[in-house]
Amino acid sequence: MFYTQLQAARQGLITPQMKVVAEKEQMSVEALRELVAKGHVVIPCNKNHTSINPEGIGKALRTKINVNLGTSKDCMDYQVEMEKVNQAIAWGAESIMDLSTHGDTAIFRRMLGKECTTMVGTVPIYDSVIHHQKDLAFLTHEDFLSTIRLHAEDGVDFITIHCGITRKTIQQIKEVGRKLNIVSRGGSLVFAWMSMTGKENPFYEYFDDILDICAEYDVTISLGDACRPGCLADATDICQIEELIRLGELVRRARQRGVQVMIEGPGHVPLNQIQANMEIEQTLCEGAPFYVLGPLVTDIAPGYDHITAAIGGAVAGMHGASFLCYVTPAEHLALPNVDDVKEGIMAFKIAAHAADIAKGIPRARDRDDRMAEARQRLDWEAQYSCAMDPEKARAIRESRAPGSEHSETCSMCGKFCAVRSINKALAEDYIDII
Repeated sequence: MFYTQLQAARQGLITPQMKVVAEKEQMSVEALRELVAKGHVVIPCNKNHTSINPEGIGKALRTKINVNLGTSKDCMDYQVEMEKVNQAIAWGAESIMDLSTHGDTAIFRRMLGKECTTMVGTVPIYDSVIHHQKDLAFLTHEDFLSTIRLHAEDGVDFITIHCGITRKTIQQIKEVGRKLNIVSRGGSLVFAWMSMTGKENPFYEYFDDILDICAEYDVTISLGDACRPGCLADATDICQIEELIRLGELVRRARQRGVQVMIEGPGHVPLNQIQANMEIEQTLCEGAPFYVLGPLVTDIAPGYDHITAAIGGAVAGMHGASFLCYVTPAEHLALPNVDDVKEGIMAFKIAAHAADIAKGIPRARDRDDRMAEARQRLDWEAQYSCAMDPEKARAIRESRAPGSEHSETCSMCGKFCAVRSINKALAEDYIDII
């Protein structure tokens, strides 16, 4: 009999995936199993994704990052997208979300299933229109469910479905007077479908059928935040919080059926509201792993939103977020290119690492301590080996190399280098400056 990771953990079984994750996290496999059994950790790992190197997401584990990629009407080259995937993995991404919206989406999705070693996620409502070749208003709940099954069969490890938005939300959005209404692409499609058909959200109404599919393939559900705030003015409002209450209900239903589940979190949130958002989610959703987009802490930095989002991501991670969805400099502006992808990944690797140090993940600071020792010795090769991006660090120093008479320092300080002076002083050496 096939078990989901959650079902196995509840029965006291240690799966091969649990062993891999426990070794990566340097924790006992029994401690990990207990966290999976409680639903505080998920291991997204579809039984059909044979190339995956499993990762865990949740409490007491390293903060992971996700990279969004995929084809669009203006970029239909599958090989270019796979190049981005391979580069993203090399730069440290633990997850790839395929958000393809044009072309034969099955081609890219199946390439990921066969070649991608990280977790793979999708948003099936995007593909429903493409796969069934129907405009949104003509899709049925059977169409949506068949697309979810197709993604499960293709080896997708987690799916984002916007179950928490209901017909009540339509009136609520009209009455609350948000500045940006709904900015979630999937959420807007569900809202539009309900508005045009007069029917209830099919992902909410047929949630039990979705659970049956996910349990069969061990697909983790990422409960999408259709009402996430798209600007600071909409943060932590009634639409966002009421949806989160509903998602908490769905977490309990998924766990009862043995399906792993995590919660997607807010987009634009003022810095002083991030901690409260994390704590509310942990309470309402009973410790389910929180997957956040940023959050972005200001609305006015297009071109630099990887920075505004990484600031929020570090604070969110410090207060309990487990999974950070990266943001690139192209956010709000364009489809990201390879350079944008790298900038976004590096910003979020820094944010995730800073969060892990802040929340006391064992050995998270080890590399920082090695860097401090290398700097004290003015050992540049050791510093490069500790750096998140060794190539960039080396390139910057070598492109602005110091004069040969003080080559052990950098061109910023030269012989005024504090480390050089203190090392010489402590060794009782003469300190030459001129």
